[in-house]
Amino acid sequence: MSSQQIDDLRAEGDALYEFLQTLEDHHWEMPTPFKDRTVNWVVQHLHDADRWTVHSVTDPDGFRAWMRDRSLVSDPESLQGNDLLQRWRDYFQSLCTALEGADPDMRAPWFGPDMGIRMMATARQMETWAHGQDIYDLLRVTRTNTDRIQNICHIGVRTFGWTFVNRKLEIPSPSPYVRLESPSGAIWEWNEPSETDSVIGKAVEFAHVVTQGRNIAEANLDVQGSSANAWMNIAQCFAGPPETPPSVGKRGWGLG
Repeated sequence: MSSQQIDDLRAEGDALYEFLQTLEDHHWEMPTPFKDRTVNWVVQHLHDADRWTVHSVTDPDGFRAWMRDRSLVSDPESLQGNDLLQRWRDYFQSLCTALEGADPDMRAPWFGPDMGIRMMATARQMETWAHGQDIYDLLRVTRTNTDRIQNICHIGVRTFGWTFVNRKLEIPSPSPYVRLESPSGAIWEWNEPSETDSVIGKAVEFAHVVTQGRNIAEANLDVQGSSANAWMNIAQCFAGPPETPPSVGKRGWGLG
């Protein structure tokens, strides 16, 4: 299967790989702003998630069995630095190949709800972008974003309800109108236009908030209405238990 989402995922991984190749040896043990996890930990996390995704897509029943008993699949040997980078790179390419070869109608099991292949590709792009930002933030490097960030914004909007369900909270109504300006200047819109419940601003800043890379108080987003404000204060577009957005000042040095 060929899709724009898979192409964008591949491009996201290529961009991160190019950036990581510029790191010096001592950078790999430095703690990032993401829970003080080191660069080694972040890249290992990306590698593990890519490996799990390949397992999910190529052997859904085996993945479900592994979810019940993690001892069924052994972890690879621990690597660090450039050795880890090359292993992540190799497996990332295997991930893209697996997604391209998957039945476009299948729904792959995951840690949250099952996902279609295009949404799985978008989820992996989102994680690659978000955890890449951990390292950009550590080194105070300003990232050049492209319009492929639209996929991340889309999954951010799509997980409006998930943010509340995951916290056992009632989903507020209505779903806020979202209007974002892309890096190229294009305008992207979701949901019905509203003057009373909306999120309006730059796509990159919205992506930072929904991936919990920035606190909403630091983002230059115009948030109006009770639904929109409730959402933006706890937005979470990734699977797993509820997570708390970073505190003000923890990561908001380079928005935009």
